[in-house]
Amino acid sequence: MSKRITDSSALGVIWTASSHSGNTNCVEAAALPGGHTAVRDSKDPAGPALAFGAAPWAVFLERVRAGN
Repeated sequence: MSKRITDSSALGVIWTASSHSGNTNCVEAAALPGGHTAVRDSKDPAGPALAFGAAPWAVFLERVRAGN
């Protein structure tokens, strides 16, 4: 399950991008309280973000690492 956040710059967290990303089309992630993870588009830092619980985020990462 995910939750939409309308202004990701207001979260007051540290956003990081993968070292494999280029200068465009990057996704940034940030750790949130309670084990949640927020994801946003690096080209729009004040734009919306999605917040995922620990279990869905772990499944997502597992599938990305598997090449799915």
